[in-house]
Order: sequence, then structure tokens, then C-alpha cells
Amino acid sequence: MDKDFLLQTDVAKELFHQHAAKMPIIDYHCHLIPSMVANDHKFKSITEAWLGGDHYKWRAMRTNGIDEKYITGENTSDWEKFEKWAETVPYTMRNPLYQWTHLELRTAFGIDKILSPATAREIYEECNEKLQTKEFSARGLMRKYHVETVCTTDDPADSLEYHQAVRKDGFEIKMLPTWRPDKAMAVENPEAFRSYMEKLGAAADCSISSFTDLLAALRKRQDFFAANGCKLSDHGIETFYATPYTPTEITTIFNKVYGGKMLTPEEVLKFKSAMMIEFAIMDWEKGWTQQFHYGAMRNNNSKMFHKLGPDTGFDSIASSQTAQELSRFLDTLASQDKLTKTILYNLNPCDNEMIATMIGNFQDGTMPGKIQWGSGWWFLDQKTGMVNQMNALSLLGLLSRFVGMLTDSRSFLSYPRHEYFRRTLCDLIGTDVENGELPASELPFLGQMVEDISYNNAKNYFKF
Repeated sequence: MDKDFLLQTDVAKELFHQHAAKMPIIDYHCHLIPSMVANDHKFKSITEAWLGGDHYKWRAMRTNGIDEKYITGENTSDWEKFEKWAETVPYTMRNPLYQWTHLELRTAFGIDKILSPATAREIYEECNEKLQTKEFSARGLMRKYHVETVCTTDDPADSLEYHQAVRKDGFEIKMLPTWRPDKAMAVENPEAFRSYMEKLGAAADCSISSFTDLLAALRKRQDFFAANGCKLSDHGIETFYATPYTPTEITTIFNKVYGGKMLTPEEVLKFKSAMMIEFAIMDWEKGWTQQFHYGAMRNNNSKMFHKLGPDTGFDSIASSQTAQELSRFLDTLASQDKLTKTILYNLNPCDNEMIATMIGNFQDGTMPGKIQWGSGWWFLDQKTGMVNQMNALSLLGLLSRFVGMLTDSRSFLSYPRHEYFRRTLCDLIGTDVENGELPASELPFLGQMVEDISYNNAKNYFKF
């Protein structure tokens, strides 16, 4: 875990230290809480900063036999929770959590000690002492990691008041909203859907009682998001939806679910398919980038879902048969010349080569890498997942045009994932040079390529 961590060749070391390490961070997809940036939140302890909301760590602790009261319990002290995490860390060897934990300790706090029960108290106290200083506030950590732009994840009904406050007070790091309209197509529960229509209507200052009203309200809110700097949408979907439908059918389906009646499975698919197309056309009209995260099987443990709610560590990879639906979705838009910049993230690694070849079908020559395959997501955002993704992209597309890494995190201590990615990228390329598979004479170009993937490609792609 020293300065040459993951860098196995001299070329890899040169690419990282001379090129990748100096590039700023554009974190174009994350789940940071905007109010924490606006209020420059100060963390009361390393437990809050490190373990709060981190379901990666929670899953590991449960697997290690830690009682839930030390994970999400409300009546357990921060020290007791941290102590149980320290107890778990030695057992995470070969899990990326082990490397991430120590990378974050070193880069954020300057701590090179191995976290274990023997070192837990001194590390806990040293981190807590530093967290009380301005350098370790929410904004201080963003500055420490040379962050230039972050894009949060926001519902169309959100006020964006904290984004406005951050911009107004002159914070030098951009915090931009991302449009996440998943609830507008969540018609499985009529009561929840009707409630959301009322919330969305209130935000848009209009009444929603028809499908036409829904689209008008969404466009009005999208205008508001655009005025506040939004340039991306994001969609968390189980799969792609491309069931044929007619406008009359969608009007009827909306009226049915709005009236409180359960939809048939076919009606659900048709409505979601229609909304996917409408969302995509809206993004094309705005010149936004649309992102699709698909393939998660969520909330598998119903008992714990009812106890703790979503995003608490009970999700897994779903089996996947999405190629036909994805192709029809993209082709429908391309046929109308309404396919905007698109990033696809798969959670099932079985889809790697499918996505790598699918994006090539819809590149149109108007810009480099218009259709992107996103970096390894969630269960795949570790060395093996990243290497597999970059290898497939290299073999079947252009790695050099890749827009690179993001944190997808709620934590202000997750920025070392960019470093982890950049080290992995440099090691991959460096090994090729060392093996004679890439020419050593082209090191200047390879250095530029590393800088592009680390930062420049995203900067040019999103136009932040």
C-alpha cells in the first residue's frame, strides 16, 4: 500500500506519478447529500464519516458475524461501531474493502497503520481529532482530493435549494444536480404513484391528472434543473423497457393507475417503455447526457427492508437478458435522430461484451465516444471488475475515448476510488508496454491517454 501500490512496472509508475496523479477529479455521478456541502458539514466522528450509510461495509460486518446493533443500531455508540468495523477489517483481506480502507486512511488522514483491534483506538482518536478541523469538513475533504465538479442525484420534485446556496456563496467546486425521474414511471403501486404525482405537480405548480399533464410537469421541472446547471439524467432500472405501445394505450394506462387500480404486468411494461422514450427525448432536446444503471436485484431480504428501508446492503446482481430490449430502445431513438449522449452501466459482468459491442452500433461520428460504457459499477467497481471492463472496451471499442471513473458514493471519503481506478488503468497499460504489446516509443501519447481517461475526456464530454 505504498506510493507504488498496484503499479507493477516502471512504465506504470511513470504513467501514474507523472500523468494520472496530477489530474483533478470530476465525479459525475455520486449520491452526496447536497445539504452537507451547502452547510460545510463537520463530522462528529470517523464513524459518521466512514460507516454512516456505507452498505459495502455493513454487508462485510454482517458476514463477519457482527450483531446488527453495531451496524445500524441507534443506541450503540460511535466507538462501539468503529471497534466492530476494526474487528472486521482483518477478515476483509482480498476484498477491495481492505485496500479502500487503508487507502482512505492514508490519503485523507496520513495514517499508514494497519487497522485492526490493536490499533483501533489510536486510529479512531487521531481521525476524530482531525475531523474537528476545517480541513476535514465536507468542503475541506473535497478540496483535499482536488475535486473540480460533483453531480448529485436528485428527484424532479427536489427544490435544489442547496445547489443554489452553494453556487451563491461562491464555493469554487461545482455541485450540479442530476435528473433522476425514476418515481415518475414507478406504477407498480398505484397509491404511491398518485402521491408522487401530487408532489411533482406541487413542485411544478400545476395539476397532474392526465398523461399529457405529467409530461408537461416533467418538462417544466427539467427547465428548472437546466437553469440550475443540470447536464445529466440518471435512471436506475432493473432492465431496459422496449415493449411496443400506442399513445392511446398509455393514456388509458395512466388513467387506470392514477385512479388507484393495479396494472397488469403488460401494462406496467408498456408504461415504463413509453416513459423511457419520453425521458430520452427530453434529454435530447436539452442536449443532456442520459445515464442508465441497470441489473440490480434490490431489497431481497424483506424482513430487513421493512426494518431498515432500501439501500442498506440487501441488494445483489440480477440475471440479465437485456440485449434485445436495449437495442430496440436505442434504435427507436436513433431512427428519429433523437439519441442523445448516453452512458450504460451494467451490474452483471455477463453483459460486458454485449455492452462493449452494443455501444458501437450507435456511434454516429458527431463526437468521440458519444455512446459510452460506464465504469465498473457497484459490485464491479474493484480491480478485477475494472480490468475486465477496460479489457473488453479495449478489445471491442476505444479505451482512449473512455470518460473514466466516478464514486457512486454518499461518502466524502470515497474520492480515493478515483486514485484506485487510475492506478489500475496505469498498471494495465504499463504491463502492455513492458510485454512489448504497446510501443515504448509512444509513451508521450500513452501519458496523454491516461490524462484523458482520468479527466479530460469527461471534461470535454459533459462540458462542465
